[in-house]
Formats: sequence, C-alpha cells, structure tokens
Amino acid sequence: MPEMPEVEGLVKFLRGRLAGLRVDKATVSAINALKTYDPPLTDLVGAPVTAVERHGKFVDVATDGGIHLVFHLAKAGWLRWYDALPTTLIKPGKTPIALRVGFDDGSGFDLTEAGTKKSLAVYAVTDPAEVPGIARLGPDPLDDDFGRAEFGALLHGRRTQIKGVLRDQSIIAGVGNAYSDEILHAAKMSPYALAANLTDDEVDRLFEAMTTTLAEAITAARGKPPAELKDAKRRGMRVHGRRGEACPVCGDEVRSVFFADNSLEYCPTCQTGGKLLADRRLSRLLK
Repeated sequence: MPEMPEVEGLVKFLRGRLAGLRVDKATVSAINALKTYDPPLTDLVGAPVTAVERHGKFVDVATDGGIHLVFHLAKAGWLRWYDALPTTLIKPGKTPIALRVGFDDGSGFDLTEAGTKKSLAVYAVTDPAEVPGIARLGPDPLDDDFGRAEFGALLHGRRTQIKGVLRDQSIIAGVGNAYSDEILHAAKMSPYALAANLTDDEVDRLFEAMTTTLAEAITAARGKPPAELKDAKRRGMRVHGRRGEACPVCGDEVRSVFFADNSLEYCPTCQTGGKLLADRRLSRLLK
C-alpha cells in the first residue's frame, strides 16, 4: 500500500508535470471506484491544474474551476504516468485501469488496481474536506506544528497497541502497515506495547524514530518517477517484508505475525527482548 512517503513522491512528481496544464479528459472505467456524482467528473475537462497536494495518503489535484480530483490508491492501487497518453479504448471489466486522466499537452496518467478486492477511491469535490477519509484525518506527523508534546498527548490514555495507533489515520495521518513496522523497529519497541503504558523516554524514542524514518523515506522518494517509487520503498525496508532475513542491526532473524489480510514484521532481539510474538490476533507474548 502506498503510504505517506510514496504519496508525497507522487505529489511532487505530479506537481512538476501538471503545472499550467488543462485537463483534457477524465474517464472512469471502474464505476465502483468513483465515490461522488456531484459535481460530475466531466466538469474537470477544460480546467487548468492549479495545485497538487497531499492529505495523509490522499492525492488532491486542484483546478481553477473549483473542482478537486482526489484519489486514494488503497492497498493495491498505483499511478501510471505517460508522457504520451495511450489512445487505446479502455474496456470496463477487462482492464486494471480504474481512471484515465489526460492533459492538453498529450500527457496523462492511469490509476490502476491489481487483485480482486477493489478499494481504490476517486472523488470529484469542491472542497477536499468533503471526502470522508480526509475529514477524519489526524495530524500529519511531519507538520511543523506537530511536535513531541502533541504526539505525547495523542498517546496519553490510549490502551491500544502502539502498532494500531500508528496505523489509525484518525490519530496520525499517512502511516500504514509498512512504515509502522519500520518506525517500531527503529524505536526498539514491541508492536504490542500499549500506548498508554509508554514511558516519557519511550515516547521520545518513538517520536524521533517516526519523524526520522518518514523524513528519510520522503528524501529517498524525491525525484523518482512513479514507476520507481514502489521498488525504492521495498529497498529501504529494514524489517517489513523481510521475514526470514537477518536484522540489519543485530543479525537476528526477522519474524512475522500473520493476520487475516496482512502481516507485521519485527526483530525479537531489537524489539521484544528476544521473545516471539504470538502468531495470532491475541495481543500477548508467547510464554
């Protein structure tokens, strides 16, 4: 799933490509991906792009017609950029393409989604806050006005596993499964630790790990075209997706805990005092 660093990379790429261009076409081929009907998507046609912004994991393409094209790539979605947009006919139900957007210089992009579970979402709105997922977002962890004190206040009293807190978009925007694993590894913290039980020193360590991990990932993504962003993300992972490999810090074997539709990865030596986490949904350590 694209998370804050990759989405930020996409936003910076699109910002550089779309400045001054007008929308020439906007065609939905997966009708279930379009979550709004008023204003119609066709109202984007002819409008110049004025800005491209990020809200958590959402991309927001604003036009001077007052309409925002907002999309969320979900778990298996991605953006495919073309300097020359294909002219082939998109056949609904026969392609992974959910949306095709073209611009007046002939360039454009497709939003694609792999797999059978379709969650990619597209919105045409006059205000990004009209998108429910954006309206409920918590603070962006790299905002200048979000510091250690604000982070500590979010954790205070939450008797929830810290892994879940980091992934909850209504608490902190932009972090998903992969980067929460990376942040917790950098902080040397168990994903099952309860947020309310963290000491001040642990909160300090976690905040530093979160901001450093995300900032470094954004730097690594900067300047890369969309086709290279996913591979760059995988290369930068130290534990996520590295089950069975050696931890780059201590050399212990990276372990996984599997859930219904995903998994988490961690290093026992670095994060849990050598103990193995229960490989089930229970939030306790194996005795």
